[in-house]
Amino acid sequence: MAVLPTSSINITGGVNFQNQPSLSWYINKDTNRIEGTVDGQAAVRQAVEIILNVERFRWQIYRPYSGMEWDGLIGQDPGYVGAELQRRVIDALTVDDRVTGISDYDYTVDGSSLSAVFTVNTVYGSIAESVEVPLQ
Repeated sequence: MAVLPTSSINITGGVNFQNQPSLSWYINKDTNRIEGTVDGQAAVRQAVEIILNVERFRWQIYRPYSGMEWDGLIGQDPGYVGAELQRRVIDALTVDDRVTGISDYDYTVDGSSLSAVFTVNTVYGSIAESVEVPLQ
């Protein structure tokens, strides 16, 4: 009696992994409607915007690893927020395998808010992004 299943598939020559398209629904912000599909850098740009604008662990419709952790940043010391924000942005965005990291991270404090600008490096090219955190 065989314990393991048998098959005629031969994988001794190796396995070829093939990337699937990053096709997703296109959300038109002007009309607030879904209009067709988008692929490549435009799909990654849309994914980055969604990740940065969704609070992680708050909405059941999103998976636990999706979104950005904004809780605990509002009202904190600007130096702490600047450093922690960079870590959290990297943590949130690198879940997507199309994102290879961030670079050119810089933040400025203007009165009661901290603004951060950075470049999201993807397999399709670079995307400029910015976020803002209220300090009060």
